Amino acid sequence: MDILGISAFYHDSAACLVRDGEILAAAQLERFTRKKHDPRFPDEAIAYCLEEGGIGVNDCDYVVFYDKPFVKFERLLMTYLSFAPKGLASFITQMPFWLKEKLFTRNTIRRRLGYTGEILFTAHHQAHAAAAFFPSPFQEAAIVTLDGVGEWATTTYGFGRDNRVEILKQINFPHSLGLLYSAFTYFTGFRVNSGEYKLMGLAPYGEPKYVDLIRRELIDIKDDGSYRLNLDYFDFCVGARMTNGRFADLFGGPPRQPETKITQREMDMARSIQVVTEEVILRIAQTAHRETGAKHLAIAGGVGLNCVANGRLLREGPFEDVWIQPSSGDAGNALGAALFAWHQMLERPRRPDTRRQKGSYLGPAFSEESIQSFLDEEKVRYERVAPEALCERVSDLIVEGNVVGWFQGRMEFGPRALGSRSILGDPRSREMQSVLNLKIKFRESFRPFAPSVLAEHASEYFELDGESPYMLLVAPVQAGRLRELTAEEREAAGFGKLRVARSEVPAITHVDNSARIQTVHKRDNPLYHELIERFRQKTGCPLVINTSFNVRGEPIVCTPHEAYVCFMRTHMDYLVLGPFLLDKRQQPPWPETDEWRQEYELD
Repeated sequence: MDILGISAFYHDSAACLVRDGEILAAAQLERFTRKKHDPRFPDEAIAYCLEEGGIGVNDCDYVVFYDKPFVKFERLLMTYLSFAPKGLASFITQMPFWLKEKLFTRNTIRRRLGYTGEILFTAHHQAHAAAAFFPSPFQEAAIVTLDGVGEWATTTYGFGRDNRVEILKQINFPHSLGLLYSAFTYFTGFRVNSGEYKLMGLAPYGEPKYVDLIRRELIDIKDDGSYRLNLDYFDFCVGARMTNGRFADLFGGPPRQPETKITQREMDMARSIQVVTEEVILRIAQTAHRETGAKHLAIAGGVGLNCVANGRLLREGPFEDVWIQPSSGDAGNALGAALFAWHQMLERPRRPDTRRQKGSYLGPAFSEESIQSFLDEEKVRYERVAPEALCERVSDLIVEGNVVGWFQGRMEFGPRALGSRSILGDPRSREMQSVLNLKIKFRESFRPFAPSVLAEHASEYFELDGESPYMLLVAPVQAGRLRELTAEEREAAGFGKLRVARSEVPAITHVDNSARIQTVHKRDNPLYHELIERFRQKTGCPLVINTSFNVRGEPIVCTPHEAYVCFMRTHMDYLVLGPFLLDKRQQPPWPETDEWRQEYELD
């Protein structure tokens, strides 16, 4: 039985194909259209999933959409009526698309795909709960889902056992932890629905000076983790802005304009909202543990990508283990909707395999023949390296201080590069973080980089007891790996902290002595594991820098052509496409390079 899951129309549209309960393929629309967070109907992602499954759309037994449009429309109407006449302009702007596409999703699916079979709908947070629990390794677990908003729900906790999930309690719009965090994202000058991870990365540079103010004025948090927002400070119910003038007065001035200088105020705001967010999540988790009695926790929803909070949950929470859906946002609901239909609607059992997500390597792969054909057609200069020599050769390049683009196997599903579409570097280098940020990624200098570490050696470098295969947990660097700082280094403030090398692996050690970790297992990605093992044999260091193969403002690359273009437009030294090694020095000049770099270069 083939079930096609679809998420669309808000952000991060995606598709997923499930066959007899097995996840065959999943991908976000943005990877095909090259428009980051593309919200449109995911025609290209659907086409890929069907091709991967070797079927046509009418071979699907069911198509499942990830939320209930009429319920969401009800919330939209009731919200506008509650705040009328405010928000009239926004209401008028949204209505045509609702009446043409969103409200009649069933007709849209039939028209766009030519599908004649049965179409099902899940509730938004049912899909999140299914995406959290069904691919997890647990037979039973508490479930927590947190995001901006689905139909009405913004936060839920529940319970999963075998082939069923149940939501026990929910918090409804407009009270939303995700929208609160996004309000701070907006106010500090980052883009909502894409800049939240920047806010999280900025937090360690600041002090939690606004925590009491946030608790007193913006959010009332109860002991069980339930909460209510003070809507006097927010505009998201009635317009395009997240905050209003009262919010600005509360924090001493207007929002930071994008691309302008980040001040200590923004750093302190980031730290403060991160502290409050972690407090809410920990309290909700404790309540879910008390109510369900479960030993394990599964998480999904956009807030589930807050890997700092996830790390605290694992270390300080009441659960023995935590599993986070690697595509926690709306894209992952395409997967969740399909699995919900298979297990809960059709009452089919779960498979005994505990690694159901397959390392999240669920996107397109490209054969050696197709890669070589592209290289030859474009007259690219390359060297084919024998499979047994590839990791030896590439590890040497990383040891020598080169930045290497690494393009192998199936593309990852979710926002993290996990060793298929990655840019790699030496974590021991003091300069590598700034080189990668400013000359490769063209992004803010404060942004940290993550390590890919051999799972069997992770505890030697990090305070992590368990796995983090999807780069969704932050953990402290082991004290024995840290440097003894000088008095001057300890007194560094703000972005001055960036100049301080804090450990044996300074390029992946954040300013609070933590790292966002990906543990690499041979069973999930044997080639990537072998590469890191070769690096370890040469250096004694069992980890490499792993950052996503893209630049600021663009999705992660999907095809060999996109990887080559990104390689040529940046200061990357080498590119590995399957078995083919490309040296930047041997490539012909790239005509757009200077203009494109100027567009993306940061002050």
